[in-house]
Amino acid sequence: MTRYKDLDFEVFFPVRNELGEGPIYDGTTAELIWFDIVGQVMFIGNTNQGTLRSYGFGEPVSAAFLTNSDILLVAAASGVIAFDRRTGRRRTNFSLEADNSMTRANDSRTAPNNAIWLGTMGLGQESGAGSIYHLRNGVCTRLFEKITVPNAICFSPDGETAYFCDTPKRLIMKTRIDPETSLPVGKPSAFIDLTSEKLNPDGAVIDSEGSLWNAQWGAGRVACYDSGGRFIRAVELPATQITCPAFGGDDLKYLYVTSAYQGISRWEQPEAGAVFVIELDVPGLAERRVDL
Repeated sequence: MTRYKDLDFEVFFPVRNELGEGPIYDGTTAELIWFDIVGQVMFIGNTNQGTLRSYGFGEPVSAAFLTNSDILLVAAASGVIAFDRRTGRRRTNFSLEADNSMTRANDSRTAPNNAIWLGTMGLGQESGAGSIYHLRNGVCTRLFEKITVPNAICFSPDGETAYFCDTPKRLIMKTRIDPETSLPVGKPSAFIDLTSEKLNPDGAVIDSEGSLWNAQWGAGRVACYDSGGRFIRAVELPATQITCPAFGGDDLKYLYVTSAYQGISRWEQPEAGAVFVIELDVPGLAERRVDL
């Protein structure tokens, strides 16, 4: 492993994703699931065996949601697709903005109590073209509109706070949510302001102590902030465009981090687009599941 400021990291899956995103870890199968949005591909990698499978979707795909079965729910440009890991079969589970050819799904995550928060954005990052939706029991509610690049969607350990951002605004927001429904209670407020540092918040995940780990696009790092929004530490990685972290491993002390090579040559950054792993001393939280 490469040593950096008392934290170890290594390239775990040496893929080259143009826009790697949306990693989640399934503890029942020891599988890391992530996407190349531009490549329109979902990857499933076994973290014990190092094996890797990939599945093309023919449309941009960005995130997955674990269920109580072998079915994965996949956030795609047309909506949510039910994907059977055993057979590769797929069917539309929920149509969302399917009539809008200008948008696609982006950062999304399973919320407490059988809900999903799903972000959409313009294919060309058109200003304000996206939204963040709440999906639960077949009901879709738009939570926030006029979003350019939705990111950093994650939830506190107690299920009472949600975090999200619109990347160009460089503000990670927080809002109280009803843990029974995962719907917001009250208005969002600023949690982490990155404007003075000119940092671009991308995907994020919460650890068991309530700290937020944020991938910062263009800065080549994943940074940790405590539950009060105070900076704790950052781990630099050998790729400028770091996109999203996910906790995994038997003890949930491994932080897997996706990256992208968009606009970067292999000569400049040979490891851009790979999936990295960082060993931490604080475990994360198991990814929530959706009942089908």
